[in-house]
Amino acid sequence: MTRDQSPQTTDRSTGPVERYLEAIRSATMSDCDVLSPDVTLDATVPNWRYSVHGDEAVRAELSRWYADTGTFEELGPTRLASGELIEFTLHWEEGGVPHAAHQAHIVELADGRITRDQVWCGGRWSATLLAEMAEASDGQD
Repeated sequence: MTRDQSPQTTDRSTGPVERYLEAIRSATMSDCDVLSPDVTLDATVPNWRYSVHGDEAVRAELSRWYADTGTFEELGPTRLASGELIEFTLHWEEGGVPHAAHQAHIVELADGRITRDQVWCGGRWSATLLAEMAEASDGQD
């Protein structure tokens, strides 16, 4: 299977990856119904790496990550033989303060369910850090 072919014949607007992304964006991960019972979350976060196993435990962990409704920027899914590579920046407000996170996910699928999500996260950035990063990048383009 090539990178451009879907590993499944699902409608792209209602498929498991799209529903997963909607649960992330809308902060409704606790209701996400696309995880397989034995799903694994393999997370690399700043200065740490860990795994979470099972749909309930993964939904609980991701509910903490995505606790506030947000908007996607730079959303870039790429089809892979076993699922999709998804890169995005998510923006949200937490306690009235703007935040963002940049992540890459390799989502593996089987039988219409997500069986594994391997995530690399650059961290959660407050408005202060976002302003510092913007200032540091000025003049470097």
